[in-house]
Amino acid sequence: MTMPTTKIVRLEPDSQGRDPKRPVDATTAAAIDAFCDQLWLRDGLAQTSLAAYRRDLGAWATWLSDRGRTLGAADRGDVEAWLADQFRAKARATSIARRLSALRRFYRLRLEQGAVREDPTVRVRAPKKPRSLPKNLSEAQVEALLAVPDAEATLGLRDRAMLETLYATGLRVSELVGLKLGQVSLDAGVVRVLGKGSRERLVPLGDEAIAWIGRYLSDARPGLAGGAKTDHLFLTARRMPLTRQAFWHLVKRYGALAGIPADTLSPHVLRHAFATHLLNHGADLRVVQLLLGHADITTTTIYTHVARERLKRLHTQHHPRG
Repeated sequence: MTMPTTKIVRLEPDSQGRDPKRPVDATTAAAIDAFCDQLWLRDGLAQTSLAAYRRDLGAWATWLSDRGRTLGAADRGDVEAWLADQFRAKARATSIARRLSALRRFYRLRLEQGAVREDPTVRVRAPKKPRSLPKNLSEAQVEALLAVPDAEATLGLRDRAMLETLYATGLRVSELVGLKLGQVSLDAGVVRVLGKGSRERLVPLGDEAIAWIGRYLSDARPGLAGGAKTDHLFLTARRMPLTRQAFWHLVKRYGALAGIPADTLSPHVLRHAFATHLLNHGADLRVVQLLLGHADITTTTIYTHVARERLKRLHTQHHPRG
């Protein structure tokens, strides 16, 4: 007797990020395809994001299939059992939370379309993501980093002005490299920043940053611009604004020259130092929130933990009873 076979479909990679690694049956593939098509049309998600959704939903569908279940018949117990299996397999909490998020979005859309009668992810709790403290530099390390660029050279002067601006303002790297001339007022001593969610904020520059930007504008930028009409503040030798990646390479290179361990550096290391050092010197958390452009103060509280950890280390090092 010949057993009936289920047609297996291997999702092919395409312009919407289809993942070829996990074969699924035709019905499941069609459901996942339809979902990803909707995400692409609604939100214009990148290929990498769509591929991640496909991988997560494919893994979920395969897990269900191994237990004789289907996407449409899955219930809350299935979701919780799947998450428990991942915990036992020592998957990271961040990965589990991402997969649950993918399921929630998938079933929410299926429910809207009438393809399922209930959402099995309702009331399922996502695992708590471990709170990771941002990488941070001491004040001495910041001073060493800022001193590395050769301010007598055109590009070195530009780099010193950028690093000083970043440490003085706590801007995101994308905000720094995107600065336009009209956003900076040296007379008023402020920079006007358009941050996430198109939220605008004014951030003080401080005397050091004002001095270095002023020197860059008079001694370096005219040569970099070469007569070209561009309103970007910080320019490359090709008269273009720096990319985030290019600036990150600069930070890594200068960090190595300053003797800062590579695992201490990150693209936003001076933003983190800005926030932590302000708190160390008594700044109010709400003020730091406004300066950083955080919509929610809970995002800013991570820096209080950094400051607290530093105090603990100092106590251990210097208290007679450790």
